[in-house]
Amino acid sequence: MRRFFFILFLLSFLPSCEKLVLKEDYSSTDPYVNFAYLWHACDEQYAYFDLKGINWDNTRHFYGDQISPGISDDSLFNVLGNMLKELKDDHTNLISNFNVSFFGTVYQGPDNFDWRIIEDNYLSQDYYHSGPFLHDFIENEEVGYIRLKNFTSTINNTNLDFILNRYKDTKGLILDLRENGGGAISGVFKILSRFVNKETLVYYSRIKNGPGHNDFSEPEAAYLSPYTGTKYLKKVFILTDRGTYSAGSFTALAAKEIPNITLVGDTTGGGLGLPNGGQLPNGWTYRFSVSQTLTTDLDPSFENGVPPDVIQLFDWDDRTKDEVIEKVLRDLL
Repeated sequence: MRRFFFILFLLSFLPSCEKLVLKEDYSSTDPYVNFAYLWHACDEQYAYFDLKGINWDNTRHFYGDQISPGISDDSLFNVLGNMLKELKDDHTNLISNFNVSFFGTVYQGPDNFDWRIIEDNYLSQDYYHSGPFLHDFIENEEVGYIRLKNFTSTINNTNLDFILNRYKDTKGLILDLRENGGGAISGVFKILSRFVNKETLVYYSRIKNGPGHNDFSEPEAAYLSPYTGTKYLKKVFILTDRGTYSAGSFTALAAKEIPNITLVGDTTGGGLGLPNGGQLPNGWTYRFSVSQTLTTDLDPSFENGVPPDVIQLFDWDDRTKDEVIEKVLRDLL
């Protein structure tokens, strides 16, 4: 945990990308200036060119040829936004006062979640709402089902204590992170610390620290420490899909190192690079991933998605059951 916050501390002092290209107080509405500014900022600071096989020089020629002196703001925004989409990274955005560009990682895989199916077929009508968690007993009260749709709300120990005490006598827990778009990574550590009984190395991080595509700091280890209070050390099943992104992917990546956790469903959407950004000369803002998260054997490839331990996809012809939950109940418990 200490090392994780050290990475965040370093990011807070990372030079803004505009300082690497132009003077801090430089301003211009010239479309060529803004195009060059954004291209160079990405070229020097984006963290995943090589992993994703992106030829960034080609984007300079292809999208630069679409710029003209009289181009409208709307058209310029579309050119720059489309250039950023070449990074295939939902931590990459261009933001103006009239539009926001994003990639849409969730659409790279089939839809694998429907909350209505779960409400109609698995949960009681008075299932619990504990902070950001929705939860109840399923399977004749032998399993606890916990839904967390994002990490943007506060995850506190009061909620976790209540939930884990409620399900302490179950055979196993299901933590459903499908379509969880992420949020605060600190919540990942709060949750997973309840499922371990010893300090566990879960991943490494390194920051882009030079203009070359492979200029990175030395990897810093991230450790998960066990919570001193209520824990759950029986079987835990984390459900994932392509909509499981950012902090959701961090959860899946760290869970790979926890013996009593099994990932079930589809590959996550990735999003393991922490984003940073700046402002273009015309006032638009941008962000992209400036760090890499590595597995415990220093592999960065899970940025493209953390694969499940057990693959299970939906059968959309049957609206009476969730095949991912059924896989846990019938084959894995």
